[in-house]
Amino acid sequence: MSRSLPEAVYAELDRRLGPVDDARLAAYPGDRPDRQPVHTCYVPADAVVPGLAAGWGAAALAALDEHGLPDLGLDPALVEELLTRVRATLATEPVEDLRVDAEDGYRGGARAEDDDVLRAAAAVAADRAAGTGPPSAGIRIRSLEGATRRRGVRSLDLFLGAVGAGGLRRAVVTLPKVTDVEQVRAFLPVLDALEDAHGVALALELQVETPQAVLGPDGAVTLARMVHAAGPRLAGLHYGTYDYSAALGIAAAHQAADHPAADLAKELMQVAVAGTGAVAVDGSTNVLPVGGRDQVHAAWRLHAGLVRRALERGLYQGWDLHPAQLVTRYAATYAFYRQALPAAAGRLAAYLDRADAGVLDEPATARALAAVLLRGLDCGALEESDVREVGGPDRRDLARLAGRRPGGAGVAADDRTAR
Repeated sequence: MSRSLPEAVYAELDRRLGPVDDARLAAYPGDRPDRQPVHTCYVPADAVVPGLAAGWGAAALAALDEHGLPDLGLDPALVEELLTRVRATLATEPVEDLRVDAEDGYRGGARAEDDDVLRAAAAVAADRAAGTGPPSAGIRIRSLEGATRRRGVRSLDLFLGAVGAGGLRRAVVTLPKVTDVEQVRAFLPVLDALEDAHGVALALELQVETPQAVLGPDGAVTLARMVHAAGPRLAGLHYGTYDYSAALGIAAAHQAADHPAADLAKELMQVAVAGTGAVAVDGSTNVLPVGGRDQVHAAWRLHAGLVRRALERGLYQGWDLHPAQLVTRYAATYAFYRQALPAAAGRLAAYLDRADAGVLDEPATARALAAVLLRGLDCGALEESDVREVGGPDRRDLARLAGRRPGGAGVAADDRTAR
């Protein structure tokens, strides 16, 4: 069979598009192979003490024992499965990712901040050394606006010096209220210098709390420019529910993670990070599960609904601000993955066998199905035996189908090189 096009045509096509291929692969290397935490717990710097994670887990278990899990619209048999897993998680690894908050959640004042940050850093390092700390930890500093930038960098310097001296070798830095791409560019050499000074590898998170971070004065989506300016150091974009809503003039009574304005920002975050290795992270709810049983149950139902809603929209991590929120964080998360298991495993088995199962899945869909099961395995919602029992692939095949690059299963930045 003869070709009508000469080789020179193919060669010219490769010559012109080869650099485009290389640039795309550099800018969009694909998802990282690491286990993504299901949440980030924000704790004010002056409230971070040794044994914090265990204390949060104990407080969550006490709340569950006192109030019981409310009706979340789940099958009773599933609830029994969930409660066993939730209790085990709260007793062993209740906090997956900790952020010492030296910004909005901190009320200690400028004079006390140095001491509070140092004490918090020492507590984080001590817990990690003892094997009782969260797998991933870091600090949220003040913004790089003129009034706060020196204070923010000073607190970061103090924190890293203390955790580095305590043996912590990787940390996450959360930069809030970013308004301009140049703030990201200017911050990168600061992080380089701090890494060199303290021997702590740093991952960067940007908090999306301002309209300027979403849409620039030229009409361009600033988020995308920030993501690519930060490059491989960027771990994620975190949505700031209340600052962002307030900046848009949304009345306080209607500021929530499920507001349409929040959905727009988070969808743009997802588009901006897709394929880059960074992740989009949902925000928080300030309705806390405290008070009497009715109040706690109402807050738990709200939180569980928001967690479920985020998961359904592809946001696999969110903020938790109170120990009792861990109950519904894990209950809703585990329910999501356990409910997804039978259909996902069956469709993947049919895809691998090329069987006629009534749904014709393409490679991209198989990738998404495998990724959901891997996330369920990563967070403890599923066991490999659960997947095998319903005819699903083994973990190696799931990783291949999901396109995971070879690597460990550590949480976020603490178990990988940040750069």
